[in-house]
Amino acid sequence: MKYKILKIIFIFFLLTQKTFALVSVDITRGNLDPLPIAISNFYLDTTITENIKKLSIENKIPELIQNNLTRSGLFFALEKKSFIQKPDIAHNRPRFEDWAFIKAQVLVTGKISLEKEGRLKVEFKLWDIVSATELSALAFYTSPDNWRRVSHLISDKIYERLTGEKGYFDSRIIYVAETGPKVDRKKRLAVMDQDGYGVKYLTLGNELVLTPRFSPTSQFVTYMSYYKNLPRVYLLNIETGIQDLVGDFPGMTFAPRFSPDGKKIIMSFAQDGNSDIYTMDIKTRIVEKLTDHPSIDTSPSYSPDGLQIAFNSDRSGFQQIYIMKSDGSNVKRISFGEGLYGTPVWSPRGDLIAFTKLYKNKFYIGVMRSDGSGERLLTENYYQEAPSWAPNG
Repeated sequence: MKYKILKIIFIFFLLTQKTFALVSVDITRGNLDPLPIAISNFYLDTTITENIKKLSIENKIPELIQNNLTRSGLFFALEKKSFIQKPDIAHNRPRFEDWAFIKAQVLVTGKISLEKEGRLKVEFKLWDIVSATELSALAFYTSPDNWRRVSHLISDKIYERLTGEKGYFDSRIIYVAETGPKVDRKKRLAVMDQDGYGVKYLTLGNELVLTPRFSPTSQFVTYMSYYKNLPRVYLLNIETGIQDLVGDFPGMTFAPRFSPDGKKIIMSFAQDGNSDIYTMDIKTRIVEKLTDHPSIDTSPSYSPDGLQIAFNSDRSGFQQIYIMKSDGSNVKRISFGEGLYGTPVWSPRGDLIAFTKLYKNKFYIGVMRSDGSGERLLTENYYQEAPSWAPNG
């Protein structure tokens, strides 16, 4: 999920998108052969001061780009000791035959310079070794301490240019961090970059917190905590730290998520042993009840177009996954396998629904199509549940 940092400005320049470039990664096939990619160290312009040189960002930026791309499983990074050209020469115009000799199909080069106002200008170029052409060129202007985010943004651009899919490296993860001794464990909301860096705690740990979810803009988080000993849904503005109780319900509210446009929160409300699914408009605070059934309906999740909702219910006698229209009509069961199904969440692409399955005392994470066909179990463990998708699906 993308997030906003005001310190960074990025400007596209000399951007070329050669439609018929020879190098690309087909991510729709199984058993992918990772694309051999050479990521050169960036070189420092003569404007760089000694203080900035001490940061070694000319090495750290390409290293982080390499870590991002190789972790995706789609790229194989060649060892730098095999590189023949110096970084500055390669950035201006590589000798393509030298890079082809070490089996590179794509080359990343970069340059770092210092602007008058103290900002860094970080340039990178993406080269197609096979066709001996420049694929992309891009510059970012930022403060020296923001080099990690620049690295993630460059990684996203490379990933998108070579795969045709948006990158996910400049995104954050919202989670519950549990710390402290066994007799005094604290659970706090926390966010971090997708690679585990930049941890920031959002709550103090005085109350139990569960099921945090980002808004589409990542400015807000909705989660479950306790108010007067009852589980309730809260809304937290990450930028201001302001926390609001969502709705004035007489019972328990839980399992919150945002609508795709970020204007509504969908959740479960339990009263008198029964739970149904409700939505609340964040601005007007108008509440709408979507299900009305003598069963437990919970864990709602919107389709990316906002037209359908997946949820789990025991209305058939056992917990299964259902879908319905966004107004609560046309409810259909889509899971029919053995075991119990729960925590459905729609893929950002809209083609799959991920879920938790409990079968023979084991937990599984699986996916199925939105009509219930093509069920696949991906992982098996003693206790694992509530999957989430990467931003690019």
